[in-house]
Order: sequence, then structure tokens, then C-alpha cells
Amino acid sequence: MKKNSVTTVVAVGIGAALFFVVGRFVAIPSPVPNTNISLQYAVLALLALLYGPVAGGLVGFIGHTLIDLSWGGSPWWSWIIASAFVGVAMGLLSKSIKLSEGQFGKKEMITFVIANVVAHLIAWAGIAPVLDIVIYSEPIEKLFSQGAMAAVANILTSVIVGGLLAAAYAKTIAKKGSLDKE
Repeated sequence: MKKNSVTTVVAVGIGAALFFVVGRFVAIPSPVPNTNISLQYAVLALLALLYGPVAGGLVGFIGHTLIDLSWGGSPWWSWIIASAFVGVAMGLLSKSIKLSEGQFGKKEMITFVIANVVAHLIAWAGIAPVLDIVIYSEPIEKLFSQGAMAAVANILTSVIVGGLLAAAYAKTIAKKGSLDKE
């Protein structure tokens, strides 16, 4: 898939809309207050693999901002930045996992899982709580329990649902040399 600027802009628009709809209307409450089990990170992982780190970062940033605005409050910038980070991190994989060429075998799946674990741990156990302290002066105890819940939930949904989406997408792509001449 050739990634030109028009394709990327369209992917960001559609991706941010999907991130918003899934995050806003398919959110599953968790036992930790103000923290949901969020399936939109599976969508983010797929789109970031297909369109790269800039698109991934923008999808996470715009989509999360729209979710926060839809709840009627102010955007929670610390978590928005964490979502953008996850999109960028997963988008960096697009250089080694050529999903748009149908590449998603065992090696790519292992790389995908490891990258998801690392990106979500950094985002939700590091970036989000630290920025909550710096920006909002939130109490530390609450932040790290929310961050831990978000990290675990987002790792599981991204790895399981995102992995299934990526594998299914890869199977729809005809491999080079797979067509026989009649």
C-alpha cells in the first residue's frame, strides 16, 4: 500500500472516527473508577501498522480528544498524550511488519505482542500518571491504580483483538507470486 498524504489524511479521519465510536460506545467499565476496558486500542494498533507512526499518533490524539469532549468535560490531556504515544509506538512497527503486504506470521505476531506490552506499559503506567501529577496535581495512589488497570486492559484488548484484526487483514492480501498464470 503506497502511503501518500491524501491516503494518510483519510486514514487519520476514518481512524479517529472509529477510535471515538468504539471508545465512546463500546467502553466496558472496570472495577477502577474512571477507567474503562477500551477496545479502541485494537483499532489503533491496526491502523498504526497500516499507515505508520504519524497517522497512529494523530488517530490516538484526535480520537481520545473527541471521546473526552463527548463526555461534556475538558479533555484529559495526560491520557490523550498517552494514547498518541501508543499510536506512534505501534506505527513504528510498520517499518518491520509489512501488514499492507500481507505479512503477519509468527515472527510478526511476537513482535506485535512485545511492542503492545511495552507501549501500553510506558503509556499507562508511566506517561499518563506522571502527566496527571504534573498537569493536574492528582493524588498518586489513585493514578497508578488507574494506570495499571488501563495498561493491563489495553494490552489484552490490543494483543487479542488487534492481533486478530491484523491477522485477518493480512489474509485478505494476495502475496506476491501467489497467482498462477493460466
